[in-house]
Amino acid sequence: EAVVVGRSNIVGLPVALMLMQENATVTICHSRTKDIAEHVKQADIVIAAIGKAEFIKGEWIKPGAVVIDVGINSIPDDTKKTGQRLVGDVEFAAAKERADLITPVPGGCGPMTIAMLIKNTL
Repeated sequence: EAVVVGRSNIVGLPVALMLMQENATVTICHSRTKDIAEHVKQADIVIAAIGKAEFIKGEWIKPGAVVIDVGINSIPDDTKKTGQRLVGDVEFAAAKERADLITPVPGGCGPMTIAMLIKNTL
């Protein structure tokens, strides 16, 4: 059971298709999906790519799930020199208590994306 939160042509739809090729049952949710929380609570795999800071709450994550947070958002943070910090689409601190595996933001999908772009270019 996989849930992809986000339906973009860049991340959401291609990831959903890749998961289906691996025989996953995939649900695609978006900003207008009713009761996204209920869909996420059922997922063994959550792909977050909705583009909204900490949109997916930690309590929505099924215990033992794998969470891949593709989102990258800036939020105000007075403790930082720039006045901002980067967060993903998932509420990381709460989600990591429930998930078996979770990608951090920053430092999760970004470096992997760059590595794959370089590999595919050369």
